[in-house]
Formats: sequence, structure tokens, C-alpha cells
Amino acid sequence: MSAPTGVRDERDKDTGVAVVTLDRPQRLNAIDLTAAEQLAHIWRELRFDESVRAVVLAGAGAKAFCTGIDRSTVVPQPPSPYSTDDPLLTVGPKANDLWKPVIAAVRGMACGGAFYLLGEAEFVVAGEHATFFDPHTTYGMVSAYETALLAQRMPYGEVARTALMGTAERMSARRAYEVGLVSEVTPDGDELAAAVRSAEIIARQPTEAVQGTVRAVWATKEAARAQAYALAPHLIALGNLPAARQTELFGGRGKERNDFRIR
Repeated sequence: MSAPTGVRDERDKDTGVAVVTLDRPQRLNAIDLTAAEQLAHIWRELRFDESVRAVVLAGAGAKAFCTGIDRSTVVPQPPSPYSTDDPLLTVGPKANDLWKPVIAAVRGMACGGAFYLLGEAEFVVAGEHATFFDPHTTYGMVSAYETALLAQRMPYGEVARTALMGTAERMSARRAYEVGLVSEVTPDGDELAAAVRSAEIIARQPTEAVQGTVRAVWATKEAARAQAYALAPHLIALGNLPAARQTELFGGRGKERNDFRIR
């Protein structure tokens, strides 16, 4: 079936694989509130579809897998200082109680809020020119949820470097493979097919064993993630610059477009 424009959902009942695609290439697959709702809806719906036994998550176009929250999106916030709404907290499969394996296929940029999705995938396949970076500190924001997820896939020093360097440095697909964020690197354009091939193999395994294994692997890191998530809202509230200042810094991004290095 197909979701409204923003996220595509294609299911192959013969192979048991669904391909979920962020379909906003004109916005570098940044997630607005509608796309966030669509993703949550798809993950929860897939829980009930017995014909789907594995999922591939991709981004439309060649420029980006996902660039996080759409900066033009206005996120209404409750008046209480003890409550903060982050729409990206509910865009991942685990956040929606989906324990079917998800493989991410990354082409182009994956940055910022993209790690909410990559962090809840079982593994990542990337095109050779894919890049990974976290722009939060450059724009005066605390990277909290992203680093909590990355810290469960990469060594501490690599997480710290990625988060602290901001837009000044982008991790190449090859380096991401070396540090464990990516499990396979393919020629550009082949990452989706490679992810689908892996998903098809997994989909042929007994369903209960596969989902139990997904749940077991996630359980090994769930407690640490939950503790980090509990602290994240307070760190963000204390460390983020005012919204107007963030916007001012973000507005100057064109001047630094080429002022970064790939490693």
C-alpha cells in the first residue's frame, strides 16, 4: 500500500519485505510533522501485517537519506517547563513497538535527526559516497538523543567527535564502516538493492525466532538508552541557545557550505 506524499510504503508479499521510503527529496528528506505522523502510523500498522517479515528504510533521491527535522516546521510546545514535545522521538520502529528487523539503506547525507531512524535500525547499508554528521552544536543546540543512539553503535571518541565537530566534518561511509555505524558499503545506487537482499534472507527465517532475536539485541542496550533519554530534555533545556539565535546561526549555513572535511 502507499502512504500520502511524504513517506512511501511498498510491500512485497512474495518476499515478505516492505520498503519504507522518506519521499521528500526536495527537502532533502527532512521530516515535517506530517511525515513524522506517517512514519509512526506505518510502523504501527506493520505490526499487524503478517505478510511483512522484514523492512528496508530508505530516502528518495541521491542527495540525502534524511536531514532530520524540517527547519521550517513549527512544533507546538506545552506551556509546562517539565514537558517538551519532540516529534522525532516517535518516528522510529522501536518507539512504535515494531520488532520486525529494519535495515537502513543510506545514500547521500544522513545527519542530525536521521540518527533517530538509524539508531533504531538493526543495521545500515550505505552507498560509498554517503556521509554522516551532526550539526547540532554548530547551530547552538545540544545533541542529546542523537548521541545517546550513536553511543550504542560507535566508540565513545567517535560519537564525541561527530557531535562536537558539528558541520565542520562529515564521516565518510568507509569511516562509518570502520567504526561500526555501517555494516556494508556499496557503490552509490546499489545500497537499496543490497539492503533488500539482506532483508529477503532474513524474511525467510522463522518469524518468531527473528523477532525474538531483534528484541534480545535491543534489550542489551535499552537500559542505558532509557537513562540517557531521561536526562536529555534537561540538558537540551539548559544548553540550547534561544530559538531566534539558532535561526540566526542556521541562516548563515550557506557561508560554510564548503567549509567542512570528509574523514
